[in-house]
Amino acid sequence: MKFARTVWKILVAIKDGLVLLLLLLFFGALYTVLTLRPSPGVVQGGALYLPLDGPVVEEKARLDPTSLLLSGQTPQKEYQERDLVRAIEAAASDSRIKAVVLDLERFGGGRQVALSRIGAAMDKVRAAKKPVMIRAMLYTDDAVQLAAHASEAWVDPMGGVAITGPGGTGLYYKALLDRLQIKAHVFKVGTYKSAVEPFMRGDSSPEAKEALMAVYSAVWDGWQAEVKKARPKADIGPAITDPVQWIAKAGGDAAKAAQRSGIIDRIGDKAAFGKRVAEVVGADPAAGTYAFKATGLASYLADRPAPKEGKAIAVVTIAGNIVDGNAEPGTAGGNRIADLIDKAAASGDYSALVVRIDSPGGSVIASERIRAAIARMKASGGSGGKGMPVAVSMGSLAASGGYWVATPADRIFAEPATITGSIGIFAVIPSFEDALAKIGVGTDGFRTTPLSGQPDIIGGLSPQLEAVLQQQIEAGYGRFVGLVAASRRKTPADIDKIAQGRIWDGGTARQIGLVDQFGGLDEAVAWAAKTAKAEQSHPVFLGETASSFQSLLQSFAGGSDGPDGAATGGPARDVAALIAAQQISLADRLASDLTRLMGSAGAQAYCLECAGMSGPPSTGDARTRTWLALLTQFLR
Repeated sequence: MKFARTVWKILVAIKDGLVLLLLLLFFGALYTVLTLRPSPGVVQGGALYLPLDGPVVEEKARLDPTSLLLSGQTPQKEYQERDLVRAIEAAASDSRIKAVVLDLERFGGGRQVALSRIGAAMDKVRAAKKPVMIRAMLYTDDAVQLAAHASEAWVDPMGGVAITGPGGTGLYYKALLDRLQIKAHVFKVGTYKSAVEPFMRGDSSPEAKEALMAVYSAVWDGWQAEVKKARPKADIGPAITDPVQWIAKAGGDAAKAAQRSGIIDRIGDKAAFGKRVAEVVGADPAAGTYAFKATGLASYLADRPAPKEGKAIAVVTIAGNIVDGNAEPGTAGGNRIADLIDKAAASGDYSALVVRIDSPGGSVIASERIRAAIARMKASGGSGGKGMPVAVSMGSLAASGGYWVATPADRIFAEPATITGSIGIFAVIPSFEDALAKIGVGTDGFRTTPLSGQPDIIGGLSPQLEAVLQQQIEAGYGRFVGLVAASRRKTPADIDKIAQGRIWDGGTARQIGLVDQFGGLDEAVAWAAKTAKAEQSHPVFLGETASSFQSLLQSFAGGSDGPDGAATGGPARDVAALIAAQQISLADRLASDLTRLMGSAGAQAYCLECAGMSGPPSTGDARTRTWLALLTQFLR
């Protein structure tokens, strides 16, 4: 027995030692990971190579390890518009860079305003007598927009061009809810506030169609004008009006049809394209047979850091749906963004504030928290002690709650294709008393007041609660209109005429006074600096610094910078893949609409029709989060 006890003690000691060793190794590895920093890459010249295997976004989403694990997919790479613009513009004057090369085989898309800004940067490279070369398997609207600015556009022999234009179909659930005997209690203000129409109607209202037609027409006209101006010899008309005959005249070959129309310059596969680029910038045999000398985006940005001379101008980004709480970048968490602004104001380090908005809106409470924080920073005073200048720069989208947060601005900048307005709010609460009664389930109880137990989604909403909720929504709308009126120096009655939940394109918004002038983020920063009397200045993007762990996750998503590297954006897209992507988008829409009905969100200043306009498709991890959130609602 004594011998057995001794052996047991030895085994336990060995086990404890191994556990301790493993713990030390684990924490050592964790410390190493958390202290990693992306090392600046070597700029070897040749081409600035941009394989855009993901969407172009205003702000990168913070990668969530849990979502990545549950999705079982490689993280979707994203590209910030301002990073691409800065790199491309720098390449124009960099003697080491001989050409800019974009590979759009796995392009995730982007909004029209963002792509226009990238196209303008490409024009600067061409003006510097450097080629801009681009290739893709299938050119859809966003890729065609970029290709128009290229000096040499290639399409794969198996590919082509598919121009669809804005528009599509929506989903309406009124008949389904009636069949299931589910009541959707809708509280809203705004004749054009169509975000709740899917639960009230079986089709789009005439008012919603009127607003959509006006905005779509303006945005579509702007897209065509940009493409024609950038590539005047291209004949895009037949591809838009009669794509069947357009392709048939080229013998059914979509690639040839694109080349004949001047939309595309050359036809060739990836190897032929690589060989052509190598002729321009030099070959890199060590990297592969058809590889060319290239510098990737991350390496180039690390080598060319943004200037930091002069006074600092704070830039806060509000991108994605505005939600309550501390949601990370990629979604506009009200508390997180308000905290960023308050900390910037308390630091005293900034001479002015620029608010960059690319959002369809969302929670009224979160929007108000962000607005109030902007107003506090404005009141805190700039370098002259007379109040801090605040400029708003609207990207592709600044509607509903996205306009709410813009109201403290001294000056609002937008682009002609910006979608804004949608000044209105709503709330939706379902109840199931009729559905339960149909299967023999009744409800009863004791109430001390008319609001006891309300809102009661099982027994139904009381008339008193419905009246109270409608009053609150109307009061919220009144506050919204009042904020806009004070900001725009108009009367509430004047604003009410152009509000009512209606969306406007940037050009019309400027005419009716919702926007002050055309311009992008650079123009807004320049105005803020001039107003703050900062002769030299530089923007500082609040909350931009990523943690070491995030840098590691981004490196997993990043793939390779080189032209021979493995891309992470999924398979190359052809027309069939485009249809499949639309099916996935439909599933996302179903989940999103059901979440809106079943969720516990309060009053919403949200523009439903805006959210899908010209935007990049949802990523896999975004779908996972949506369905998980939906499942959580049902399991509560």
